[in-house]
Amino acid sequence: MATMMAPVSAVEVQPQAEPFTEHEASQREVLRCDHCKLVQFRTTADTCRRCKKSLLPELPKVQPAIALVPEPATKSTDGGGLQVASAVRDLRHVRNLSQRQLAARMGVPRTYISKIENGKAMPTLSSLDRLARALQVDISALLRDAPTRHQDETAVLMADPFLAEIAKYSAHLNATQKSIFLNHVREIAQGRTRRTA
Repeated sequence: MATMMAPVSAVEVQPQAEPFTEHEASQREVLRCDHCKLVQFRTTADTCRRCKKSLLPELPKVQPAIALVPEPATKSTDGGGLQVASAVRDLRHVRNLSQRQLAARMGVPRTYISKIENGKAMPTLSSLDRLARALQVDISALLRDAPTRHQDETAVLMADPFLAEIAKYSAHLNATQKSIFLNHVREIAQGRTRRTA
């Protein structure tokens, strides 16, 4: 009984990649994933092999600087109506209030605040009084122009000796340094202390 054997074809042998030399292995960066704590070599995609999250450190979020009453972009020549409109808008922004929150404090619809800020409605004297109380300012603050309001707010802040001392140095700081300083102040105010390495 004869058995037929199939001819054996040549099998292609893949050349094996040479293992890393000691020098190349020491050049690879070893990282620890902040999420799953896996220690690993840096991947080309900079993602964790286990949890697939980024291995790159998160950049600190830059907090916007605290603004006083902003300077007006253009000077209005329309008289009192636009000055009240810009005063309400500026003071509302400084107090970090939305139109809806200000309207709730006054007990009026939000659209009324919008109309005042856009110069489409001029508030009555009683509405001006309620607006001033809702914004926690004197009624005269709503009737002054923006540069005068800005000067008055600055004068109030500079009356504080601590803030006046900081103001001397703040002119010499760049935006990054101001952001770092503000973050430190926030942490101190919240009772957190920063760990130093």
